[in-house]
Amino acid sequence: MKRVFMSLPLLIVGVSLSSFDTYKPTPKSEFYPQLVPSNLEIGSALKQALQQGTAKSADQLSAVNGFFGNAAVKILFPPEAKKVEKTLRGMGMNKLCDNVILSLNRAAEDAAKDAKPIFIDAIKKMTLQDVSGILLGQQDAATQYFKRTTTAALAVKFKPTIKASLDKVGATKYYGTVASEYNKLPFVRHLNPDITDYATQKTIDGLFVEIAQEELKIRQNLPAARSTPLLQKVFNFADRKAN
Repeated sequence: MKRVFMSLPLLIVGVSLSSFDTYKPTPKSEFYPQLVPSNLEIGSALKQALQQGTAKSADQLSAVNGFFGNAAVKILFPPEAKKVEKTLRGMGMNKLCDNVILSLNRAAEDAAKDAKPIFIDAIKKMTLQDVSGILLGQQDAATQYFKRTTTAALAVKFKPTIKASLDKVGATKYYGTVASEYNKLPFVRHLNPDITDYATQKTIDGLFVEIAQEELKIRQNLPAARSTPLLQKVFNFADRKAN
């Protein structure tokens, strides 16, 4: 990532936060002037790229089987409950275990629908330091920015939706009963009987997995990811300057 954007400080030094809304001339370049993005275009392109990536991630995960059908983000029993799951399956309760897993993922898919406004708000609040850090940072710099700025808000927004979805199919009650019975056993590490917190965190984790993949596509100059003229102009210019 540093290789690609190493020359961009020339374009962003001295830019104030208001430069995203007012035009400022860019430095001279050996390239044709119309191919050199202004500071306004750089800021706008970055925001456009982030809006594109987060919106696509949220849409993909909120679709039916967005979580359940995606091995990278599919939610399974909590690690500490694997022994419980194994015991239940050994007792012929495969369907019940499968229903819990399905309900966890359906709940996550329901919650992911509410993610986009939170990401848009985080993009609007970006500072000059945030912009510089993303442009000059690692390949997941934008993803890390969203983790820092949206995790708490996502948890607050997601938890009620996930709990309602789990309650609707009985998963909350069932898992709570299993955990309570398991916790009565001697010398065992107690399970949290509330699976809502676990499902909420796994939903957030899944979103960031998808956002990281979308960010990487944009940085790797995939035509489908650089889908607008502004994105192509700014990121192609950065590529040329790096070569």
